[in-house]
Amino acid sequence: MSTSKPFARPGQTIGLFGGSFDPPHEGHVHITRQALTRFGLDRVWWLVSPGNPLKPRGPAPLDRRMAACRAIMKHPRVDITDIEAKLGTRATAETVTALRSQYRGVRFVWLMGADNLAQFHLWQDWRQIMDTVPVGVLARPGDRISARMSPAARIYAQYRISPAASHLLAHSLPPAWCFVNVPMMALSSSAIRARGDWSSAS
Repeated sequence: MSTSKPFARPGQTIGLFGGSFDPPHEGHVHITRQALTRFGLDRVWWLVSPGNPLKPRGPAPLDRRMAACRAIMKHPRVDITDIEAKLGTRATAETVTALRSQYRGVRFVWLMGADNLAQFHLWQDWRQIMDTVPVGVLARPGDRISARMSPAARIYAQYRISPAASHLLAHSLPPAWCFVNVPMMALSSSAIRARGDWSSAS
């Protein structure tokens, strides 16, 4: 059953955690739980994308990835959704704009690992994302230095919120972003695929 239209009330703070989840793993679960706590979020939505524009090869079928996400991410305040497929959006900036239009009064926060911050400047309309919603960044193994030295981090340095004030992120006026160091799990979807534990073709 699809959860393409999750429920949200005006005033709620909701983290948006997007990706291909090809496959989802415990690292995704860990980041999500940390985000709920560190950024003081009411809920987190996993946005399981139809495909990643930055990757040359397509992911496993969406239904399979949705089922895998529901199987691994079991939390009363986390929703697994394929809303990007329903909206017809592919770029994150488009998705954020559409969600803010459909969910008036909801405070969205874009969530990402530090590895994504390192290449954030390659995303389509990435400045629009930074200028539209607060961004919460959670450190992952081996990516902390490159993320902090990334073009996005340098350009928006003055808008960075201290980790000690991370719980205020969702209520901050964008641009606003926060980089938090948390105990991380050295897992990646690409490594799982390389081991042969998950085939994108099936």
